[in-house]
Amino acid sequence: MTSMKNLTLITGGARSGKSKLAEEMAIASQLPVIYLATMEVWANDKEGVDRVRRHKQRRPDNWTTLEVPLDVTEAVNSLAYGPAIVILDCLSVYVSNLLLNRYEGGQDPYLYESDIATAVDRLLSAISAHAEKKFILVTNEVGFGVVPETVLGRAYRDFLGYANQWVAQIADDVRLMCSGLQIRLK
Repeated sequence: MTSMKNLTLITGGARSGKSKLAEEMAIASQLPVIYLATMEVWANDKEGVDRVRRHKQRRPDNWTTLEVPLDVTEAVNSLAYGPAIVILDCLSVYVSNLLLNRYEGGQDPYLYESDIATAVDRLLSAISAHAEKKFILVTNEVGFGVVPETVLGRAYRDFLGYANQWVAQIADDVRLMCSGLQIRLK
């Protein structure tokens, strides 16, 4: 796949300002905004509920939000033609959802590497088909920290690292957030 002029990738650590930057870029565009939220919320996960609530409070009322933990490609494919900003928040949760949806415990999670790669490739193809829209993908940089203790954690780190590399290679604009400051990588 060649470079995509309609794709921006924002990466960085937890609480580095990635989502806030994506939202500021969307507001500055003055285009309609579609927000693809990938995080599932479980009532017994107070921290997750609070995190989603804070994200929702920051979004203007006129934004369209689609909650798509697994059906991100289908959501992109179903977007009506026309200019808009599409924020995908976030690729890291999407990759996690894909892995955990397949993983049954006990087996080697690396068996799902090609499934994850195919899903990410399908997403990028769907984005490419909507050249009239600007896509901002938010993701976490999980390779800067401690090596995960479990094979499932290491597989996730590896799968997300590969996905981030694929997206960064074809994105026209790549930014790294660190402590609320952005570094333009590409």
